Amino acid sequence: MPLRLTNFKPVGFDAAPDEIFVDASGKVAATPVEGVEVLDLKGAYLSPGWCDLHVHVWHGGTDISIRAAEAGRATGVTAMADAGSAGEANFHGLREYVIDPASETIKAFLNIGSIGLVACNRVPELIDWRSIDIDRTLAVIEANRDVICGIKVRASGVIVGSWGITPAKIAKRIAEMVDLPLMVHVGEPPPLIDEVFEILTPGDIVTHCFNGKAAGSIRDTAALFKMAQDMAERGILMDIGHGGASFNFKTARDSIADGLRPFSISTDLHMRSMETPVYDMATTVSKLLAVGLSFEDCIQATTNAPRSVLGLSGADGLTPGSRADFTVFDLEKASIDVADSQGNHLVMDRVFEPRMTVLGDDARPAARRLPPAG
Repeated sequence: MPLRLTNFKPVGFDAAPDEIFVDASGKVAATPVEGVEVLDLKGAYLSPGWCDLHVHVWHGGTDISIRAAEAGRATGVTAMADAGSAGEANFHGLREYVIDPASETIKAFLNIGSIGLVACNRVPELIDWRSIDIDRTLAVIEANRDVICGIKVRASGVIVGSWGITPAKIAKRIAEMVDLPLMVHVGEPPPLIDEVFEILTPGDIVTHCFNGKAAGSIRDTAALFKMAQDMAERGILMDIGHGGASFNFKTARDSIADGLRPFSISTDLHMRSMETPVYDMATTVSKLLAVGLSFEDCIQATTNAPRSVLGLSGADGLTPGSRADFTVFDLEKASIDVADSQGNHLVMDRVFEPRMTVLGDDARPAARRLPPAG
């Protein structure tokens, strides 16, 4: 049914009218539409749809993935990227059973390891040279250009062992060959984080950018932090990727205070992180607000910035003829104790509370998952 959205505060858009009409085809209409369902948003914020650049939603295809719906519209997220759950050997299943049927827009970073995260960490996807099939990887990319948004490599010791930087270099070469960005997971060495940084170019993504792992963090030395700042200024994208092991309050607070703002806020939601400490996108972005990121930067990092990586509308999303893609939310006072990935705690005094998503002419309620206020 056509929609009329009224009584909202627009954020993240170039410009916004007092009312928005969505026609029966799900497109933003230039003029009022008859026979509409009126959605009074009661003064809530309305933004481009929240976009999570790092989730694991190949449910049934890996041992850590959740269902896409658990990362999606029910918690305010309308678009997401699966970050390497599938490699070339099992990508067809991710597409057929998860991406194609989903209400949300889902794209994927293809894991450079052929098996992806089938048995995450128990059977690392990058044991040695037999773990990568370049020809098959290239073929899968070409057959799925419409949904593959980049290449993913987990460049940390628990995955690559003594193989070190080599898998990341192979992943970067393939990314260059197919003209897609590389998303690289950084953490405990080998390889060292500066070895990873040296192979990246503008448009590539560093996920887990504010992790607190010893010898794997941008705060390990002043020189490393300066390197990260220089990279961000050159267009290399810093992504949060909270997860169960990869976000540290002090790293984030100190980095933001020193001028390094993340490009995108993502959850790294999976079966081991959803119940705690991540919960959902709303809680994750509230944590960034609590450690010093401005409200405006939080909105940019959950909407326009990650949506640009996936080739989706953003600040221009109210242009007539665009598919409606919005998140409705409030920013409320609270007193909620939360933890980072190392078990450090803080109390959030303001939280993002999603109320609704609108995709096309379909409006659905949304809510923050956990933890409860108080």
